[in-house]
Amino acid sequence: MNLVHESTVHESTVREASVPAHPAGVPYRAARLLTRGPARLKSPVARWSVNLLAIAAAVLMVWSGVIHLQLWSDGYRSISVIGPLFLIQGIGSIALALVLAAFRRAVLLAAGAVLMAGTAIGLLLSAGIALFGYQESLAVPYATTSLAVEFTGAAVLAAAAAIVLAARPQPRPARP
Repeated sequence: MNLVHESTVHESTVREASVPAHPAGVPYRAARLLTRGPARLKSPVARWSVNLLAIAAAVLMVWSGVIHLQLWSDGYRSISVIGPLFLIQGIGSIALALVLAAFRRAVLLAAGAVLMAGTAIGLLLSAGIALFGYQESLAVPYATTSLAVEFTGAAVLAAAAAIVLAARPQPRPARP
């Protein structure tokens, strides 16, 4: 009987020791960091800053999307590869802007920054060396506006993401 009791105690101790209280691996920590939003930030200034920057960036993303949809409807739709990319960028940036405005998570801020910077870089590449067989000009309507909106949006989103990732989070309440 004593052996059974010792064995039972030993097994429960082994089971408790082998099950961590929470996963502490790198993927878990990265996911927690990327899903952090302004509501969890300790500083009210940081929270307000991220919220304002995210909303401003969402407006810029919608503006960029509207520009691309307008150009698509004005004739870019007939350009191979470029036409579908304009449609995807227009719809995608508006959709991401709406999700970003609603949730304001670090991963969404970073995705928006990449989208905006990538769009602006695509225009510069198309104007400089041709992209997908299409040579663009920076003298066409909306080109300079698009560049200004997209680079500004990328910078605003990068700043908001940096604040979320660098700011101290509020401590989580203890689990019972």
